[in-house]
Amino acid sequence: RVRSCVHTGDYFVPTSEIIAVEETELNKKQSNIGKWQKMAKPHAFTVYYVKKARNHRWRCSDVTFWCVDEHLCNQWIQALKELLEMQKSRPKQLLVYINPYGGKRQGKRIYEQKVAPLFSLASISTDVVITEHANHAKDNLLEVNINKYDGVVCVGGDGMFSEVMHGLIGRMQKDSGIDQNNPKAPLVQCNIRIGIIPAGSTDCICYSTVGISDPVTSALHIIVGDCQPLDVSSIHHNNTFLKYYVSLLGYGFYGDILKDSEKKRWMGPIRYDYSGFKTFLSHHYYEGTISFQPAKHTLGSPRDKDSCRTGCYICKKTEQQLAEQHKECGLKREEDEEWKVIKGKFLAINAVNMSCACTRSPKGLSPAAHLADGSADLILVRKCSRFDFLRYLVRHTNQDDQFDFSFVDVYRVKGFQFTSKLSEDNESNVTDIGKKRFGQFCRDHPACCCNIANSTWNCDGETLDSSAIEVRVHCQLMKLFARGIEENRKDEAASSQSSIEQLL
Repeated sequence: RVRSCVHTGDYFVPTSEIIAVEETELNKKQSNIGKWQKMAKPHAFTVYYVKKARNHRWRCSDVTFWCVDEHLCNQWIQALKELLEMQKSRPKQLLVYINPYGGKRQGKRIYEQKVAPLFSLASISTDVVITEHANHAKDNLLEVNINKYDGVVCVGGDGMFSEVMHGLIGRMQKDSGIDQNNPKAPLVQCNIRIGIIPAGSTDCICYSTVGISDPVTSALHIIVGDCQPLDVSSIHHNNTFLKYYVSLLGYGFYGDILKDSEKKRWMGPIRYDYSGFKTFLSHHYYEGTISFQPAKHTLGSPRDKDSCRTGCYICKKTEQQLAEQHKECGLKREEDEEWKVIKGKFLAINAVNMSCACTRSPKGLSPAAHLADGSADLILVRKCSRFDFLRYLVRHTNQDDQFDFSFVDVYRVKGFQFTSKLSEDNESNVTDIGKKRFGQFCRDHPACCCNIANSTWNCDGETLDSSAIEVRVHCQLMKLFARGIEENRKDEAASSQSSIEQLL
């Protein structure tokens, strides 16, 4: 064991969380400290490592070891570097897309000042592209030689991530000859991981998969090569592909907020507060029909108290179960599975693939939603009084059960369809599946004859105008440079100034 001259304790850091090891030149002042002043010429090396603080925040810390024997010092350096080389999950070359316009227009500065120096320290090569217009990254990913990279990093908000995700998934399907317009087509998984450097307004996807929206923390997760599978849902209309989403697909309240806020981009992030208040006062409800496939393969339920965390048992078990089902029965079995139908008036229809947590709503829209269990939580908020709806919204910000209302229903599903009342009236058979399954309706949600205008879908922060859609969840289609949200440990604070022990 080599003991640090700075601290008297011992640092215990796993090899997987060491960032870099470098030989260190000691100046005269350093070599004259304490007992080291008797050494003729001490030799040293510095270990840079991940230091975990409160609230899932990571920082790059370092400790320097001194040794009088130059040969022994070099042996330690070589041994540690060999251990790092054995970490095969770590990226060596990354493709980086920076959105200079998203959020508070700080993406380029955040990357250059906080992220690039860490990538350089970890000996990661990067090709950086500053996006100049919408879909720049998406279009570029369809043409670039993707095989030379170990991952793709997006610097921006949820919109930037969505653009990179669409580019990668589209590229994989194009290279594999998969028709994305076929809603039943088995999509090819993307093995190239995506890293998110948060620089947007809400950064919901980063917060829900790491536990904090912090550029340095996200950069360190990329450096150590973390890998978190992620479900992705596809949206189709009349056998035409529309979009993918990974967090929120919202109709009604959240769709109206987004549609109104898009007209007020000049206000900056505060536009969401303004549009939210305005939408709440308008209290619009929308009528339509929802049919869905219950996710019977999952082990949990949306009303569970346990949240999805690092190494989630349910996500791992689901992956095994689905793999076994595909081997035994293939995908055709889905056609014969039971569909449930609900018809009524709704203030909000939300389908979430993850908790959708953010700084304003630490538990999110569905606290027990899982990142990689092949299902989505479908939340139906039926027409109610403005006061009751406010009670429901307030519970997004506290610890109370937000589904404990008579006007709120939540289902764990692996696919669903929605058709608005106006669309039903104008086009009775929007999809073949809908025509087959809209025969029996839930007695608790009788149809109404009111003609209410259609809402807009909020698809991961982007508007989507379609009054009839078909949604399907694709289990673990993507991979992120993340590990899910780690369990909170109170003793993880900055007091871990102890020393490093490497297991050789």
